[in-house]
Amino acid sequence: MSAATVEPFETPGAAGVLRGEAEGEGTPIALLHGLTAARRYVVHGSRVLPRQGFRTLAYDARGHGESDPAAAGHGYAYPELAADLGAVMRSHGPDRRAVLAGHSMGAHTLTAHALAEPDGVGAIVVVGPVWIGTPASEESLARWDALADGLERGGVDGFIRAYDHHLDPRWRDPLLRIARERLSLHRHPGAVAEALRQVPRSSPFDDLAELELLDVPALVVASQDEADPGHPHAVAEAWAERLPEATLISEGEGESPLAWQGGRLSRAIAEFCERPDVAARLAA
Repeated sequence: MSAATVEPFETPGAAGVLRGEAEGEGTPIALLHGLTAARRYVVHGSRVLPRQGFRTLAYDARGHGESDPAAAGHGYAYPELAADLGAVMRSHGPDRRAVLAGHSMGAHTLTAHALAEPDGVGAIVVVGPVWIGTPASEESLARWDALADGLERGGVDGFIRAYDHHLDPRWRDPLLRIARERLSLHRHPGAVAEALRQVPRSSPFDDLAELELLDVPALVVASQDEADPGHPHAVAEAWAERLPEATLISEGEGESPLAWQGGRLSRAIAEFCERPDVAARLAA
């Protein structure tokens, strides 16, 4: 099958222009990246989904990648990130139910949007959730602030110095390489530093019990803690237990996290969307 054409797009958001790329035809799948990442870091450049008959909509969150930053001092709370997702979805197939797939911050953003506007959501793919319904600890916030300070004062190298602490030696090299690669994609590194301070202090919803209201098919992708302790397996399990129609998947012990394997993750998303119950909801 020939490759689909990649179509750059710009969507006006409350904080400025959101920039992204659409590819393929068929059921829309929005791809939302995590904090400090950019749009390619959901399925890591894989083109499996458009080749299998889906239309992917991958965009840079405000202040990340090529998208405009919010005003200094505010603008990176989950209600604002979720509103941006709503703007993107309304501009691309507003009359068709979509699949929302996101990693970490992106997973939280799509969940906040789906809780607020469930009718337009056909299914969700939650990769590496972290939020458990309680405020982040002071220790955790201090780590995020240190990353922000490192980025502001020392650029990419400053971030890497702050990030390179207590990493598992087996995974240190790929983690540092990926962090350096994705940080190099940002037009507004100061905005990413602002997001590093604000996003962890925001909440996508108040309590895990709210997930029980999200009655849509859900695929929850967990990572084993050895390679990716920042996205605890237990949190993904807790989300899967609360979501009424959830399926939990993960890589095997000792394997690279499924969230890092773009082709394998894309195939898992495609298989999930092709399940009879999911396909029926997407077609309704």
